Amino acid sequence: MKVEYQPKVIGFLCNWCSYAGADMAGTSRISYAPNVRIIRVPCSGRVDPLLVLKCFQRGADGVLISGCHPGDCHYTEGNYHARRRFALLRNFLDYLGIAKERLRVEWVSASEGQRFAEIVASFTTELAELGPCVKERSLG
Repeated sequence: MKVEYQPKVIGFLCNWCSYAGADMAGTSRISYAPNVRIIRVPCSGRVDPLLVLKCFQRGADGVLISGCHPGDCHYTEGNYHARRRFALLRNFLDYLGIAKERLRVEWVSASEGQRFAEIVASFTTELAELGPCVKERSLG
């Protein structure tokens, strides 16, 4: 019996919008991949890029950063900081030998449970096609 590969995904979700969107998906009984480990953060702008690199170093196959839509951040500009920060990190991932497709930044509001489920499903499918991150990881 062959066990099908399931990617390990870490999701950093903004407390105000994305986490509430994930909760909306759950309370609405919208199913999404169970291999996403959700970490609630105050704002997507508070996620340190070194923490994302640590996730890859510790075995994550993908990292999802999700926050409020631009212009709707509860901390005014947090999602703008996150967008700039992770655009730079994606280029750095290539330098480290990690496919930049393994990092995804998405905006999900509290009322978009269906959208959250679709993002998780598409990201998980994409990561499954890429395969495990271990073989391409060069972080020591």
